Amino acid sequence: MKRIAIGADHGGFDLKNELIEALRGAGHQVEDVGTRSREPVDYPVFARAVAEAVASGGADVGIVVDGAGIGSAMVANKVPGVRAALAYDLSSARNSREHNDANVLTLGASLIGRGLARQIVDLWLATECTEPRHRRRVQMFADKAGSRSVDPTPGEGGAEPTRPWAAPGPLSEGDIERVVERLHQMIGPVESIGSATPQGPCIGSCPDTARHFIRLGATGLTSVAEVDPPGHIPEDLARFIDHTLLKPDATEEQIRQLCAEALEYNFRSVCVNPTWVSLASQLLRRSEVLTCTVAGFPLGANEPETKALEARRAIRCGAREVDMVLNIGALKSGDDALVLRDIRAVVESCRDGSAVCKVILETALLTDAEKRRACELARKARANFVKTSTGFSTGGATVEDVALMAEVVRPAGMEVKASGGIKSYTDAKALIAAGATRLGASASIGIVQEAVAGTVSA
Repeated sequence: MKRIAIGADHGGFDLKNELIEALRGAGHQVEDVGTRSREPVDYPVFARAVAEAVASGGADVGIVVDGAGIGSAMVANKVPGVRAALAYDLSSARNSREHNDANVLTLGASLIGRGLARQIVDLWLATECTEPRHRRRVQMFADKAGSRSVDPTPGEGGAEPTRPWAAPGPLSEGDIERVVERLHQMIGPVESIGSATPQGPCIGSCPDTARHFIRLGATGLTSVAEVDPPGHIPEDLARFIDHTLLKPDATEEQIRQLCAEALEYNFRSVCVNPTWVSLASQLLRRSEVLTCTVAGFPLGANEPETKALEARRAIRCGAREVDMVLNIGALKSGDDALVLRDIRAVVESCRDGSAVCKVILETALLTDAEKRRACELARKARANFVKTSTGFSTGGATVEDVALMAEVVRPAGMEVKASGGIKSYTDAKALIAAGATRLGASASIGIVQEAVAGTVSA
């Protein structure tokens, strides 16, 4: 059993508490250094507190949880004697201990599901660095960069002595964007990766496997075969649907009914106006159903700061997804700088709170060229989704718009939500086949019942 110091910022608060409960249940001695609520805080404070507990000998190892896990690793590694590593899967967790003897683990609550996080922690704690060559290399970590050369060990390939090096300067935001864009170009569209015949079963024949990936944190599943889109697993179709009620006259009784239906059918989320977020999150607590809300709804003409504040407030009240309406007038005026700032303001609020951000384009009001520009700007702002419509304009989701949007954003790992006017399983299936990985609908129950009943041919 180990003495473990654990800390998190507001984005990692929920996952931290879950890990503490599991670790104490396994017999470990756990010190919680904070934070104590979901109120926004600065992650470096808690990363340093964990690192200093490990460095002083007050804890054997440490765990830090923030939105992405990257910044906390950087902070912790500033403390002498600390070897902090970010793990995002089981392989990286094992490697960080086996090869690098990491004594602080950092996790990104917005990057991995809770089930996977617990597996990572269990494996990380159970793995030790015992191989002599790895331990010798770990000793090199304590050497100051450039202070001396390290002689190569005979029999290890005749490596040259290391040379003094100078730390590179910080990357500018422009540098980061160029690197990300270059990676997108190198990786290419998702559909181009698997031109060869796929090996193993597809998700259409293994719905249990699909459900398992969703529980681990997957936000959508895409089949490798055009003839077998996710819509062919009707028992899982509900996990692609945001059960929606955004009418201005929605009552508390209707919101309670909406949440009850979402629990019964296991929809991906309920999407409600901000005033109902607290109630919905309470009703859905300890379930797989998320609480989603909207910012800048339905016109998108608010100031970026107002939308960001809406998002932050909703996240504090329990929202885990925020659909924001971009500034449509600014886009049509050619003011891309304002549109980018508008989207980024909400994306950053969502990232701070470990929430998903979806950008509503209101495609019925845009030309194809404007839709592409909007998708590119959402991609540049690093949103998670682009979404077709609010459902309050002149038109809703179309297969053509979903296909266009998917073509632009899919290479960046983004997803497409189709919403507005989705009334039947036929509609849902066509939109999923076109590239949608999420559907927003108020007719959710009818769609799922129609799919399960098999009244529409597959």
